[in-house]
Amino acid sequence: MTIATEQRRDILIARFAALAICIHLLEAAVPMPLPGVKPGLANVVILVALLRYDFSLAAQVLLLRVLGGSLLLGSFMTPTFWLSASGALASLLVLGAVHVLARDSVSAIGLGIAAAMAHMAGQVFAAWLVFVPHPGILYLLPLLLTIALGLGLATGIIAARLIEHLPPLEVTSKPEIA
Repeated sequence: MTIATEQRRDILIARFAALAICIHLLEAAVPMPLPGVKPGLANVVILVALLRYDFSLAAQVLLLRVLGGSLLLGSFMTPTFWLSASGALASLLVLGAVHVLARDSVSAIGLGIAAAMAHMAGQVFAAWLVFVPHPGILYLLPLLLTIALGLGLATGIIAARLIEHLPPLEVTSKPEIA
């Protein structure tokens, strides 16, 4: 990869990350009926990055969103940060596995659902393991996974629609920025 191509890729990552962080900040400002449960619309950006470019780019954007969002919200290194990071890591692992094992078989909707459910499961597992080591917290898992299913469906549909309306990429395998 040439230096110019690397610079274009870095700019692309920065743009995607900035968009994901802005959406993350907007979601944090909206009150939700269940504490800690957010729509996850910033994950639309991650799905688009994965489907349009590659896993590495999407992973970097996701990690920058978690880090940048927590710094801007003032939650860095707090329990909220660790729960968010554990959910993001679980989501990233699932997206990576699906990308390797079934890249052409899973749609944006399937990826959105898988990522959201993994994110929720990762957060509940981290909460149980570190913050509330009581089996009672696991009773929330069916409700939270049901919510994640619906939210993942919504983010997957939005990502699929966005991708349909984006102009096609150039024939080169590397992302280009106009």
